[in-house]
Amino acid sequence: QVQLAESGGGVVQTGGSLRLSCVASGRTCSGNPMRWYRQAPGKEREFVAYITWGSVSTTYGDSVKGRFTISRDNAKNTVYLQMNSLRPDDTAIYYCNCIQLWGQGTQVTVSS
Repeated sequence: QVQLAESGGGVVQTGGSLRLSCVASGRTCSGNPMRWYRQAPGKEREFVAYITWGSVSTTYGDSVKGRFTISRDNAKNTVYLQMNSLRPDDTAIYYCNCIQLWGQGTQVTVSS
């Protein structure tokens, strides 16, 4: 059974950085794009970033453009999200997604 497991969340001050990781077990995600989403308390899930299988194309949500970078290492079945210049409104649970699979999420809290 394919599973996605996020890690790397934590508490950071405004302006700080974090790098999230998402490891996919199994091979179902192979050949597929992967995405990061986030959900803040009381808000709908929001698209954060997208990357194709070969890392040729990436797309970002407007609120994270220029601050976040998505990347992947297919040999390790892992997708990353480098988050810089973090702000309190980045506080959320961050989820990775591959086709119809979702991880359990990792909490990111940015203190002011």
